[in-house]
Amino acid sequence: MQKSDGMNYAPQGKPKPVIGKGEFVFAAMALDHGHIYGQCNGLLEAGATLKWVYDPDPAKVKKFCEVYPGVSVASSAQDILQDPDVHLVAAAAIPSERGLLGVEVMEHGKDYFTDKTPFTSFEQLEQAKSKVQATGQKYMVYYSERLHVESAVFAGQLIQDGAIGRVVQVLGLGPHRLNAHLRPEWFFQQEKYGGILCDIGSHQIEQFLFFAGCKDAKVLHSKVANYHSKQYPELQDFGDATLLGDNGATNYFRVDWLTPDGLGSWGDGRLTILGTKGYIELRKYIDIARDPSGDHLYMVNDEGVHHLELSGKVGYPFFGELILDCLNRTERAMTQEHAFKAAELCLSAQKQAMVVE
Repeated sequence: MQKSDGMNYAPQGKPKPVIGKGEFVFAAMALDHGHIYGQCNGLLEAGATLKWVYDPDPAKVKKFCEVYPGVSVASSAQDILQDPDVHLVAAAAIPSERGLLGVEVMEHGKDYFTDKTPFTSFEQLEQAKSKVQATGQKYMVYYSERLHVESAVFAGQLIQDGAIGRVVQVLGLGPHRLNAHLRPEWFFQQEKYGGILCDIGSHQIEQFLFFAGCKDAKVLHSKVANYHSKQYPELQDFGDATLLGDNGATNYFRVDWLTPDGLGSWGDGRLTILGTKGYIELRKYIDIARDPSGDHLYMVNDEGVHHLELSGKVGYPFFGELILDCLNRTERAMTQEHAFKAAELCLSAQKQAMVVE
């Protein structure tokens, strides 16, 4: 079941613990984006124990404690960073501050789980890479539009099983509702949010790399625009890009803040994956004019035409795999290379984007 207004994205699944009570302890801090609730839900459902929360804003902490009443409130970030019981810190800081916070967390011997986008500059990316190399800690990223969407999880399983053959093209559509009156000030400052391709475009690039099985890719073309939000001159409400993967697969994606109020969801997110033996379409959050629920998967292959309604039926294995990766120092949930490559490519797409006036 998905409970979200696009800003407080907090999918809830069935509890599926991978460890015993108290075996994996985590803390939450930097509650600047509502994705922190999705991050925490996933970890808790996989058996993790939430010990601490910290944010300098008492209102954010109060709201968090209402959702997770058993959590202890830290008086400072150091309470968390210096606690030897804490394995991992989950955070959803202002995007431009995520990289530096991750470096600090890793310096204290803890793994870091940040909301996307993980960086707003190449310098931050390089600092994080160096710290991962020096400490051996993890810098993991909540790419929620794949990791916390059951239809996307199942699509990955179908592709791995060869249901549509070799993936040759991924088409991603990531529209979002702006809800400008509810957004914090930093949301409209490009230096802080990084630009639309860096921000919500990171979901799309990560999905392309995963579904197409690419280790690397080139950004062939990208562009951004502010079509409908001129009162916010630094906001980009439209962006798109074309990529070519190292294995020959191609990608086009479009992201925007132009979702109309009449839609019964925060965004009509879709993904079409073309293979040599068929194709898959995901209607993630709504099936317009037909079904208000999400997680619809349509597949056409040599065996016929299929429609699967997957809400509540697949689960979210990433979180349990991440916990076990942290405990066992493995890379089953997501490799560090993959997390960083998606971040690098969204920075590249943003940097070279043509600005449409």
